[in-house]
Amino acid sequence: MKILGIETSCDETSCAVVENGTHVLSNVIFSQIPLHAKTGGVVPEVAAREHVVKIIPVLKKALKDAKISLNEIDAIAATAGPGLLSSLLVGTVTANTLALFLNKPIVPVNHIEGHIYSNWLGTEDEIKHETWNNSSPQFPILVLTVSGGHNEIYLMRGHMDFKLIGETRDDAAGEAFDKVARLLGLPYPGGPSVMRAAMHGDKNRFKFPRAIMNDGTFDFSFSGIKTAVLYFIEKEKRAGRKLTRKFVCDTAASFQEAVIDALAVKFTTAVKKYNVKEAHLAGGVSANIALRERIVKMLETDVVFRYPKKIEYCTDNAAMIASAGYFKYKLSPKKFRADYIEAKAEF
Repeated sequence: MKILGIETSCDETSCAVVENGTHVLSNVIFSQIPLHAKTGGVVPEVAAREHVVKIIPVLKKALKDAKISLNEIDAIAATAGPGLLSSLLVGTVTANTLALFLNKPIVPVNHIEGHIYSNWLGTEDEIKHETWNNSSPQFPILVLTVSGGHNEIYLMRGHMDFKLIGETRDDAAGEAFDKVARLLGLPYPGGPSVMRAAMHGDKNRFKFPRAIMNDGTFDFSFSGIKTAVLYFIEKEKRAGRKLTRKFVCDTAASFQEAVIDALAVKFTTAVKKYNVKEAHLAGGVSANIALRERIVKMLETDVVFRYPKKIEYCTDNAAMIASAGYFKYKLSPKKFRADYIEAKAEF
């Protein structure tokens, strides 16, 4: 079954074709990073206008790369939320139009569900030559989603069966990365910039607070560490000290270490408590190499650890939406038809 995925929740315009929820036939992504780098963040109106310009060319390329026509698509899956409403509307209107014109079922997908299903994705070669585990994911699974706007731990006992067991009470980890990057004068987007700077820094030079709440929950809080870095940098500036390259790298490394500690401790503790077969990492911050390595070190050896096979599956992309849409459709095929789906900023 071939699913056309459409993703426009923020600043990536993406269309993809995925077969049977796992086999990526195409995954075309147009990133607006250069556009938003000028303002240091996403401007919703600008993002929406760019989606309007790019959605059709991206769709055409996705079909061309997959070597299929629109008529060969079996169903359409589109991100319906959460996200920027003006951006979401571009994707849902496109999906609705195609579904009604082609008389194909349309499946609304939650953006976070999409990220979770990024661990099911791979091209034919990637699936055949997967190095760490060649079997498909086995339930029960514990998933840590980490991105700029979301930070949760979910227990999955089956497809589309999500139980929230932990979440951020304020800022998401990715949001903290973006804020600290701006404080250090690092380029947009902040997450990759902090990670690159941290590779050249001393993670033990500065001690920042760990966002580990000893309240018996698996919740997170990253507003404290973000504020701590802000006050620390302001103190350095008041003292007349310049933000040298070494200072920036050491601060980035020390900050990243504190965030990783909180994420890894909470996640691996939850993995032990729920006695799951697999532990999955998903979302934009899942691309962070240091975070991956820390989780691997802390997990029991009998737990399978997975993260997206490609960096493009970590960031916003339509292949993950198509995958989630496939598994959602297979559970209740009669529920979905050529219909109208609504975009919602909070889904």
